[in-house]
Amino acid sequence: MTTLDTIRDALPDYARDLKLNLGTVLSPSGAPGLTEQQIWAVALASAIAARNTALARDIEAIASAHLDASHVNAARAAAAIMGMNNIYYRFLHLVEDPEYKQMPARLRMNVIGNPGIDKTTFELLSLAVSAINGCGLCVSSHERVLRQHEVTREAIQSAVRIAAVIHAVAGVLEYEASAARAQAAAA
Repeated sequence: MTTLDTIRDALPDYARDLKLNLGTVLSPSGAPGLTEQQIWAVALASAIAARNTALARDIEAIASAHLDASHVNAARAAAAIMGMNNIYYRFLHLVEDPEYKQMPARLRMNVIGNPGIDKTTFELLSLAVSAINGCGLCVSSHERVLRQHEVTREAIQSAVRIAAVIHAVAGVLEYEASAARAQAAAA
């Protein structure tokens, strides 16, 4: 059975700060302003967005003790829809032709209107995934909506800190797995 300690133990010594941060940001005291359910939903959406299948599966297994099926599904949906939207809206943000911003997106985004969980939590998930995917326009938009819903800056920062740590852990674990495969192939 995978635990948070199992994941932390898999991190090499050079990623000691990630070991420490992983234990911190996934706790109520380390993620001020977020509920335990929000912490684990953000962690799951972030792990899926980080594109490390093994880590995403491990985080989902751990998170399932803290989340109901609707929150698990919403975390998956946020990673999916933001995976599409972040590319499209980053293009709009970066292109130097303002006519594109006047054109309809013509992309289905129904889950944003009906995510199956409260919209504030879904916005937190969308913000975290958008931060991982590097879409400045989406990050600004989700942060603005959250602030309009009176979510504190501290809670917003907590969600992004979770995303940052999960993304970094995913990268290190993928690198280590790749190095182990290369070493095995050379032997």
